[in-house]
Amino acid sequence: MLTVMLSGLLLAGSLAGQPALASTPAPHHKVKAEAAEAHRFELMKLPYATDALEPVISKATVELHHGKHLQGYVNNLNRLKAGTVFEHVTDLVSIVKQSKGGIFDNAGQLLNHNLYFAQFSPKPQALSGALAEAIKKQWGSEAEFRAAFEREGMTLFGSGWLWLASDKAGTLSIVKEANGSNPVVRDLTPLLGVDLWEHAYYLDYQNKRADHLKALWRIIDWQVVGQRYDQR
Repeated sequence: MLTVMLSGLLLAGSLAGQPALASTPAPHHKVKAEAAEAHRFELMKLPYATDALEPVISKATVELHHGKHLQGYVNNLNRLKAGTVFEHVTDLVSIVKQSKGGIFDNAGQLLNHNLYFAQFSPKPQALSGALAEAIKKQWGSEAEFRAAFEREGMTLFGSGWLWLASDKAGTLSIVKEANGSNPVVRDLTPLLGVDLWEHAYYLDYQNKRADHLKALWRIIDWQVVGQRYDQR
């Protein structure tokens, strides 16, 4: 089952050593505010510097994509889920599977981008292990998989995402999702995702989506992707 680690989601706890009888109950409105704050999503911290993915993805693109676009999805989701059945839900997968409309759109984009940014590294590990065997079984070789993945990426019309996904049995597939959707809505585990919204690549590649797709292999950390497959 997919586990998504979200930074900043800490539940409020009592102060160590604080005597229970000496504590003063907080006003009701303050308690409610603190409870709401504890269930808010926060912008994930990148596991690398904003210039670490150059020249594949520029510092300017990372700062815009992560600091502006992703922050916007975080803000929108927190605002939209307040006062709904999802207000206290912090499992993004559950929200994506069960929601509709604006909550679905922003939760999907938050889930997508958390997976997206976590799969990159300036010093990526090569494909290996069970995922390497599964790719070989499905496509014959890593090179053939890459070619098939790139072809599918070129056929996605408009904005969306391209995924390598797995079912519970470990069978792989290449999945195209429109807008902010994610393979979890098909009961699949997302392993490797490429953002094909133009904001993800236009500063660096303009309209050359094929060049962007081909370049990304240089920064995909297959250790991260492989762990997702192992933990499906």
